[in-house]
Amino acid sequence: MREGQFIKHNLTRWENFQQPTEDPDEVAKRFTYLVDDLSYAKTFYPHGNTVKYINGIAANIYLSIYKNKKEKKHRLITFWTTELPLVIRRRHRVLLFTFLFFLSFVLLGVFSAYNDQSFIRNILGDSYVDMTERNIANGDPFGVYKQGNSTSMFLYIAFNNIRVAFMCYSMGIFVSIGTLYFLFSNGVMVGAFEYMFFHHNVGFQSILVVFIHGTLELSAIVIAGSAGITIGNSILFPGTYTRLQSLKHAARDSIKIIVSLVPIFIVAAFFEGFVTRHTGMPLWLSITILLLSAGFITWYFIIYPIRVSRKVKELYEDPII
Repeated sequence: MREGQFIKHNLTRWENFQQPTEDPDEVAKRFTYLVDDLSYAKTFYPHGNTVKYINGIAANIYLSIYKNKKEKKHRLITFWTTELPLVIRRRHRVLLFTFLFFLSFVLLGVFSAYNDQSFIRNILGDSYVDMTERNIANGDPFGVYKQGNSTSMFLYIAFNNIRVAFMCYSMGIFVSIGTLYFLFSNGVMVGAFEYMFFHHNVGFQSILVVFIHGTLELSAIVIAGSAGITIGNSILFPGTYTRLQSLKHAARDSIKIIVSLVPIFIVAAFFEGFVTRHTGMPLWLSITILLLSAGFITWYFIIYPIRVSRKVKELYEDPII
C-alpha cells in the first residue's frame, strides 16, 4: 500500500484518537492500534512524515497512561509549562520567517526615511511629526508619553494592543496576505519612527525610553503575525490533509499562541502607561527593563520550547519505538 493510501485509510481514525476520553479500555485500545500502525509505517515508510505523526499521537496517549497525570486544577499550569511551549516549537519556522519579514520592512522604513525626509511625514502624519519636533526643541523628545492619566492610558493601550493583535491574526485567513500586509505596514512605520529620532540625535535615548514597552509590544505583534501566517499556510499548504482538516489543526495551535500574548500586551501597556513616562529614570534601570523583556521573549518563545520538546521526546521515543 502506498503511503498516501495508508494515510487516507487511517486518517479519520487517528484524528478520533486525538479526542480525549476517560474510558481506560478505550485508551488502551487506541494505544494498541497506534503501535501497530506505527510499526507498519516504520517498516514501509521509514523516512515519511507519517511515522512522526503517528508517533506524536501515540506519545500523548503513552504519557497519559504511564505518567502521573495532572489534576484538572493544574490544567492552567500545564498549559503554560508544557502544552503552549510544544505548540510554539511546532511553529518555530513560521516565527523565524515572520521575524525576518518584519525586520526587513523596519530596515526598509529606516532606509526610505534616510533618503527622503518627507517619507516620515507620509507615514506618521504631519501633526505627530510637528508635535515630536516641538518636544525635541523644548528638550523633552518623549513628552507624548507624559500626557493623560496613567491608569486611563494603561487601559486604553492594553485594549488597543490586544485588538490589533487579534486583527493581525484574523487577517491570516486571507491566505496570509492580510497578515503580511499588516506586518509590512507596521514594520515600515516603526523604521520611520525610529529614524526620526536618530535624525534629531536622540536615537539612543529613544531606544532606552520607547523600547521599555516596545520590546514586549513589537515582539508580541511579530508572534501574533506568526499565528496569522500559520492559519494562511494551513490553507495554502494542507499537505496530506484536506484544507478543512489542516485549517482546524492550525486554528487550534494559533489560538493558543494568541491567548499567550494577552498577558504580554497587558504588561507592555503597564510599562507604557506607568513607566515610559518617567523619561529621566536612571540608565541602569532602563537597560535592566530592556534586557529582562528581551530575555523573557527569547527564553519563553525560543529556548524553553526547544527544551520542553526534547524532554518530551526523551520520555516517549524509546518506549514506543
